[in-house]
Amino acid sequence: MRQRHTILALITAALVAACSSAGQSAAAPAPSKEMVDAGVDLYAANCAQCHGPDLRGTVQGPSLLSIVYEPGHHSDAAFVLAVAQGVRAHHWDFGPMPPIEGLSPTEVEAIIAFVRDRQETEGFEPYP
Repeated sequence: MRQRHTILALITAALVAACSSAGQSAAAPAPSKEMVDAGVDLYAANCAQCHGPDLRGTVQGPSLLSIVYEPGHHSDAAFVLAVAQGVRAHHWDFGPMPPIEGLSPTEVEAIIAFVRDRQETEGFEPYP
């Protein structure tokens, strides 16, 4: 129950931050190298099976390098919600994404930092 409250608090904070920054042109500060590095192994252990070790997707899940997942369309808060609650299929034909259990808010933040870093490095692919 405590973990659920922690996740809900993180989601609320992410949504408040997203809403309060609407209309501002300042970019969020880049995550630290340590946070990105921590996300590498966490992504491999929790996400790569479906989203691919290179983030380009598999037969089980979509590419996180698709333009659909750029921050202006799927914010970091959307990733937090996806991990906590799962997601119904809406941009893909892979079926719904289940919630991913056992990750702390800091671990989810590290995975997002890694994904965003790779998106910035690799660029985005056309949809689908």
